[in-house]
Amino acid sequence: MTASMRLAIATLLFLGSAVAAAQPQIQHWRTDNGAEVYFVAARELPIVDVRLTFDAGGARDGNTPGLARLTNELVMAGAEGMDAGTIARQFEANGARIDNASQQDMAYLHLRSLSDPGRLAPSLSLFRDVVAAPSFPAEDFQRTREQMLVSLRQSQQSPGKTASRRFKAAIYGDHPYGTPAAGTVAGLKAATRGEVKAFYERYYAARNMVIAIVGDLERDRAERIAADLANTRPDGEPASPLPPVAAGAVGETLRVDFDTQQTHILLGQPAVRRGTADWHALYVANHILGGGGLTSRLSEEMREKRGLSYSTQSYFAPAARKGRFEIRTQVRNDKRDEALTVLRESLHAFHAEGPTADELASAKRQITGSFPLNLDSNRDILGYVAMIGFYDLPLDYLARFRDQVQSVDADAVRRAFRAHVDPDALTTLMVGPYPETRGEE
Repeated sequence: MTASMRLAIATLLFLGSAVAAAQPQIQHWRTDNGAEVYFVAARELPIVDVRLTFDAGGARDGNTPGLARLTNELVMAGAEGMDAGTIARQFEANGARIDNASQQDMAYLHLRSLSDPGRLAPSLSLFRDVVAAPSFPAEDFQRTREQMLVSLRQSQQSPGKTASRRFKAAIYGDHPYGTPAAGTVAGLKAATRGEVKAFYERYYAARNMVIAIVGDLERDRAERIAADLANTRPDGEPASPLPPVAAGAVGETLRVDFDTQQTHILLGQPAVRRGTADWHALYVANHILGGGGLTSRLSEEMREKRGLSYSTQSYFAPAARKGRFEIRTQVRNDKRDEALTVLRESLHAFHAEGPTADELASAKRQITGSFPLNLDSNRDILGYVAMIGFYDLPLDYLARFRDQVQSVDADAVRRAFRAHVDPDALTTLMVGPYPETRGEE
């Protein structure tokens, strides 16, 4: 073995051990009243991030689409005699930031503070007061609901957002995933302040809560913070499991009239739950098919060979129940039939043949090489830790991710893709000038 070869091997071993050492070490425990806690000590920066995640996303809207997001938007609007402005100014005075979001499966409240006790303690105290008893002021309720309605009406003028909304409705039918997390105009108009309060009491409960803490803390301090925050909410009960996903518009091609210069094309179906054993093989499969940017098959066929589209992509969106597999692109209206043929033929070919050896090696190299960049900030780590907790993934999910991707072979890719994607059962949605469908919904 030459000196240069020994140096190369030593360098690879060093880099591999450095990446392994850099993986977040996740600690887990449960508070006395049932909240699940996930903690990562990150002492490099004097920052602490705390995220409270609840099984309280849009899938819990029931008969009032938009209720989950409306509730989440109003949590920081007032508490303990404070209005939204007062709350924001007090956080700002302590150098802290707050944010929140409501998605399909989950909703969260997030605090970022300096770890200095003189800053962290008052920030946590204020965060605790708001989470414990938001007042949902009537004026803020009306204003926030109107803002959401304005946003919904604006989204109806966007062909891309219209495509996404109609596509989910088509593949999920009456399942909660078929309704947008942003709600509907009818749902928001019907929502009441009483429903918001009831939703918060039901779903923002300790036993329906995952607490993720990342930052400049010792374990004992993290335990006290978690217990204090969990105790702000009643114990409650975990949310009931969502119903299974039934087949929607299987194999159908739907056309929606929209006055636009380009047709939006979406193909897909419900496909994969978060935590499936096939996830790493599917991740590699999607990277090769349409998730790897300009190097993917779909980009090669649609852009490089034919100039049909600037961007074509595919992705899996795993969820608590079957999340969707989706291919989407935009093409000139006079090229949409050709583009649809190319997409379908490319998908069938990949489904039948799987990846080439070169495609597989390149995808694994790109995925494992770029993965550490996904963990280069406390906020990135927090997002992963909260996801791991919410979906009950293994604590070593991040530490093993690169090795599990590296172990994927071509047979695993073929088996996994065939198990979760059926090209003949995909729903196709096309949004563009189709005057013959005008007025259909």
